[in-house]
Amino acid sequence: MKPTRRDFLKKSAVAATGAGLISLPTLEAIASQRKRISANDKLQVGLIGCNGMGWSDLRSHLLQSDVQCIALADVDQSVLDKRSADVEAMQHTKPQLYKDYRKLLENKDIDAVIIGTPDHWHCMAMIDSVAAGKHVYVEKPLANSIEECNLMLAAAKKYNKIVQVGQWQRSGSHYEKAIEYIRSGKLGNIRLVKVWAYQGWMNPVPVRPDSAPPAGVDYAMWLGPAPKRPFNPNRFHFNFRWFWDYAGGLMTDWGVHEIDIALYAMNAKAPKSVMASGGKLAYPDDASETPDTLQAVYEYDGFNMLWEHATGIDGGNYGRTEGIAFIGNNATLVLNRDGWSILPETETKNGIKVYKVEDIPDQTRNGEYLNEHTKNFVQAVKANDPKLLKCGIETGSIAAINAHMGNIAYKTGRKVYWDSAAKGFKNDPQANALIAAHYHNGWKLPVV
Repeated sequence: MKPTRRDFLKKSAVAATGAGLISLPTLEAIASQRKRISANDKLQVGLIGCNGMGWSDLRSHLLQSDVQCIALADVDQSVLDKRSADVEAMQHTKPQLYKDYRKLLENKDIDAVIIGTPDHWHCMAMIDSVAAGKHVYVEKPLANSIEECNLMLAAAKKYNKIVQVGQWQRSGSHYEKAIEYIRSGKLGNIRLVKVWAYQGWMNPVPVRPDSAPPAGVDYAMWLGPAPKRPFNPNRFHFNFRWFWDYAGGLMTDWGVHEIDIALYAMNAKAPKSVMASGGKLAYPDDASETPDTLQAVYEYDGFNMLWEHATGIDGGNYGRTEGIAFIGNNATLVLNRDGWSILPETETKNGIKVYKVEDIPDQTRNGEYLNEHTKNFVQAVKANDPKLLKCGIETGSIAAINAHMGNIAYKTGRKVYWDSAAKGFKNDPQANALIAAHYHNGWKLPVV
């Protein structure tokens, strides 16, 4: 018998407890499985921004024996020292260390760089890297503004370099199979796509006083083009995500992953309109700036997409903390990092209720997709073929631009209308002003 929706929700709630986690082998395990490779066959990489996902990305790359890390750049000397020792433990050779990534880019032996900096540095680091002749793996979201996304796309084309964006769900086999099902037409007309991220692990960011930067931190370099402000530990390392100077909150942090899959499955790129509402409703007095609760409605040709996020709670749609639901006339397909399931609609035939689509077993995740994503990047670089990429820069730009539109609609407090041909909002100077990147402290927006 097909499980009821109640059964599905109960099972999903249990499965969702581990959703979104990335699992990588220990340093010792990575070292033990690396094989001897001729120096001529190695892809030599440098890492810019050595904490968080930048570090996870490098570890994943080093699971491939034909990848060698020869350089690290970070503004925090303590991070550099720790990661240098960790890299040596994995590959038995020391990388060169830099406090300024521009010096790293002068190293002619580097074939490709991984960019794991805060979002406000992605644009300059990526454009400088391709201009220096390096291929790039850049973390998501692609940039901290729509203008920067467009500049980065132009730079990749100008310098003809391979650029992979770290939206690794694109390399997931169960996502691929779900998209095949969605495009098969079996769901019927899809009128609504729900996209969400409920993050129960996110506690309030406590208010903390400004202080001196930690010893060994080049804070001026960390700020870069962001507005000059006193150092505050809340804005440093991981929590930078919740401050507008450096990032776009959960909308761009989680949103690009889920919005990317939603739009790809629906063959859509840009909305006709967006409206959003939310705010700091869960933790109104904490130190963060970006909304902890947000709903955004996107209008595309033939369907709407509803994004929503919430911090401090895990009770997301269909019992899943994160995911995408494609709601069709015949059935709903619910997809997230754990797998996907079909919830059929019913109809009455000869007095008997029957499903409108064929019953299929629930589908599950298969493997660690970050590793597939980094492997895909290395293959594309070695073949010098951007067509091999699972998430090239154009793909990354579509997801990031749509996510930024949601934040812009939130900031304006009204419905905004997009003009795809003009790459701007229709008759809306306030919204168009929010497209632009604003650089400070003597830093200049790159010219492509």
